[in-house]
Amino acid sequence: MVEPDQPSTARMIDFWLGGEHHYPVDVAASRAFEQAYGPCAPVFRALRAFLGRAVRAIAASGVDGFLVFGAGVPTMGNVHEAAPDATVLYTDVDPVTIRLGQQILAGSDRAGYGFGDATDVGTIDPASLHRFVPGWGRRPVGVVFLGLAAFLDDETLARTLDELYTAAAPGSHLAIDFDTEELAGHPEALAMMGTAFRMRAPAAFRPLLGRWTPTEDGIVPVTDWRPQGPPEAVPDAFHGAVAVRSAG
Repeated sequence: MVEPDQPSTARMIDFWLGGEHHYPVDVAASRAFEQAYGPCAPVFRALRAFLGRAVRAIAASGVDGFLVFGAGVPTMGNVHEAAPDATVLYTDVDPVTIRLGQQILAGSDRAGYGFGDATDVGTIDPASLHRFVPGWGRRPVGVVFLGLAAFLDDETLARTLDELYTAAAPGSHLAIDFDTEELAGHPEALAMMGTAFRMRAPAAFRPLLGRWTPTEDGIVPVTDWRPQGPPEAVPDAFHGAVAVRSAG
């Protein structure tokens, strides 16, 4: 793959997680953001650890197929590694990230990667959806929606989650995160996030889920969601939840 000349959030996160799928342009952008904000690596490692715990909990409920939006780089404890017995379809809208993901997963028969716009499930290739999430619409599946809510306005996010609720079968699970107002105290870092980035107060999170019902764990800082041992001390940048589509 030709080395890109623009940084990618997906590859920056890979860098912060200690992965191998990033380029000098991503490292430079990561360092610049760290100068403006600070502890990026611990924050994103905490978010990835939440993903792993959430996916394992969903798999333990009997779910064996996952649809992942805004998937980024499929390594460093991503969904198919957290649930090795499940099948997984990763999706993204960035063609460079998609090609990288396809290269990484080329030898896998349980995980695939393709185009998918989280706001329109109809953009996903039906053949890929049938192959890697064969129970979609008919039996419970896991939907992973991390790193996306902050880039959708309230109306679009609520509509998107409601459409996913309608499309998924009863008993399906949604893993989701929300950005808090953590960056409000770091205006330079906030400016780097772009005009589409939306921070939200915790009180705003639950209404946006609509008909999705959070588990009894609630919507909490990601380090507090079913921690294994004492929660890690990191800035309260992300809240996370697993929510369920009811039988009704």
